[in-house]
Amino acid sequence: MDLINVNQKIFVAGKGLVGGAVVNNFKKNGYQKILNPSRSELNLLDYKCVNEWFEINKPDIVILAAAKVGGIYANNKYPADFILENLKIQNNVIETAWRSNVKRLLFLGSSCIYPKYSQQPIKEEYLMSNYLEETNSSYAIAKISGIKLCDSLREQYGFDAISLMPTNLYGEGDNYHPKNSHVIPALIRKFHQAKIDKSDRVVCWGSGNALREFMHVEDLANACRYVLEKWNPGFQSAISTKKSLNYLNVGTGLEITIKNLAEMIARVIDFNGQVEWDISKGDGTPRKLLDVSKIEALGWKASINLEDGIKKTIESFKNEFDNSLRE
Repeated sequence: MDLINVNQKIFVAGKGLVGGAVVNNFKKNGYQKILNPSRSELNLLDYKCVNEWFEINKPDIVILAAAKVGGIYANNKYPADFILENLKIQNNVIETAWRSNVKRLLFLGSSCIYPKYSQQPIKEEYLMSNYLEETNSSYAIAKISGIKLCDSLREQYGFDAISLMPTNLYGEGDNYHPKNSHVIPALIRKFHQAKIDKSDRVVCWGSGNALREFMHVEDLANACRYVLEKWNPGFQSAISTKKSLNYLNVGTGLEITIKNLAEMIARVIDFNGQVEWDISKGDGTPRKLLDVSKIEALGWKASINLEDGIKKTIESFKNEFDNSLRE
């Protein structure tokens, strides 16, 4: 028996890459009572607005996919913004959901919550076992606070809050800002622009040696629905631990060097120039592969191959890029 049903009101907080994919996935699977307000309709940074919105709309289920996100440059340059805005969004939504007697809440964190030099692959139990990566510690601390708030409300008040920690995400509708984007959209933009400009080289940040795991956002959306329907913490013996575990890693279990990723994107875009690496820019965490054995033990597994997902994403980006030129 599923823990949620298609007749319940589901509030998806966030209209970006993740929020859009979650809404599409739930609708495709029969959930029609989806609430996904825009920022002009609901300011998640304003507790009063959030509280009034809950009183009027009375959601049964909450999926917190809204967050201030960015790549290494943005996290380094605006640390105060990242910690302040994410703490406000999380506290406002999670506390209001609990006080409004929401039946289930799913909080989406990030793999950056784990220590910089974690043993690989990274198990959920490694949380707070060592120092964070300096370049995104403000964002990571905010996300850790969200997990702990969910855990604390479950422990003290019995509030049914669970969390997922996704690996690096990509997909259609991503942010392609030249400075504030993550690695895949940043590389797609660089190589696409270089091909249009007939440039003979592209300069990428770092050494290219860092290892990363990437998951298509449609896989994450599928995982969100799966755990809300199936996962009741403390009852699944397959993922039992000494202490009740209320958050799970979600990823592919596969990794690739940034250099090989760049070569893959260049090949798909058909850029034939030279790729140079600016080693004065940092690599961030040297390796970050999630242990996904617990969520796979529940019966969920990622299904989108990285190169296939990148091909889809590049086609979507080209359409967006070409349309913007026509406007």
